[in-house]
Amino acid sequence: DEVCQIIYRQYIDGTFNGQDWQAVSKEYLIRSYKSKQEAYTAIREMLEKLDDPFTRFMNPEEFKALQTNPDTPSIGLSVKTDKKTKKLVVISPIEDSPAYKAGILSGDVLVKIDGKTTQGMNTMNVVSQLRGEAGTPVTLTVRRGQKQLEFKIIREKIQLRPVSYKVTKTSKGNIGYIRLKQFSANASGEMREAIRDLEKKQVAGYILDLRSNNGGLLFSSIEIARMWLKDGTIVSTIDRKGIVEKEAANGRALTDKPLIVIINDATASGAEILTAALQENNRGIVIGTKTIGYNTIQSVRPLYDGSGVAVTIAKWRTPKGRDISNLGISPDVVVDLTSSEQLAMIKNRSFGTMADPQFSKAVEKLIQRIKKK
Repeated sequence: DEVCQIIYRQYIDGTFNGQDWQAVSKEYLIRSYKSKQEAYTAIREMLEKLDDPFTRFMNPEEFKALQTNPDTPSIGLSVKTDKKTKKLVVISPIEDSPAYKAGILSGDVLVKIDGKTTQGMNTMNVVSQLRGEAGTPVTLTVRRGQKQLEFKIIREKIQLRPVSYKVTKTSKGNIGYIRLKQFSANASGEMREAIRDLEKKQVAGYILDLRSNNGGLLFSSIEIARMWLKDGTIVSTIDRKGIVEKEAANGRALTDKPLIVIINDATASGAEILTAALQENNRGIVIGTKTIGYNTIQSVRPLYDGSGVAVTIAKWRTPKGRDISNLGISPDVVVDLTSSEQLAMIKNRSFGTMADPQFSKAVEKLIQRIKKK
């Protein structure tokens, strides 16, 4: 009943994907359930009628892991369900995670986990199966092109700091390289610290790397955009009633030096908000490959027994009012990577170095902008 009411009051689509939600609710509420597991299965079945992979139910263990234990041992892999094929596709492995070191690549199709087919699984099922005790193995079977590959990967406790940065020397002086991996609660604080430190070191310009950043908290992406933008709209949000709220820069940018942004096909959600804000306000040149195209905002709600539900409550638009759903954001300069180049970067640990084709192109473009300025 709690789930039915939350969806009825808050879900973004007032037509509920063409479903009569009151009739759907009644159908599931009049059933008798012998166990919580039966009820959980029914809730998941009910939510599937919305055809929205981001509106999902979490049992108490999954909800607790989401809230309080991001360091639960896993292999560091994020996946999505392809809308057309319904296959589970790797968005990206976390950099330096067990999955990354094993050679799992963005775009790999997840076929089996420990020999069991993934057919019929959703992303939450996958996440729970990839987690486990540190030091224990999990075997993944993936399809890459026409090949089927098997990887035995050992789970580890993954501690992910959202921001890392360094100074890179170039022919036009030092530049600051900042890698933003996620928009967590402490990401904006770490970004502020990184920019201030690099400003003290008098860098001539910046490269902001958003590759494989799957997003996170909306307020975090807005706060970080304000560190780069002096003025202009950052994002607009639209709820079920059509109410639009605009978030804008506040005149408190930490730097106005030339900026290049790197993106790829695993850049999503909050990272797309930041990319669009910087691109459409002419703050930086964007290079890499087209992003995923996730433009929805979720609210996570606890339920009485310790389980939870994530509900899509709004959509967002770029500063120019574009809807990027399933379209993504196209870079100003396209630099694609082949599977062999991705594997070579993993093997040689060349991510963010001149042996990284997207990074080296970013350096080239940044030097041009520094010269022009």
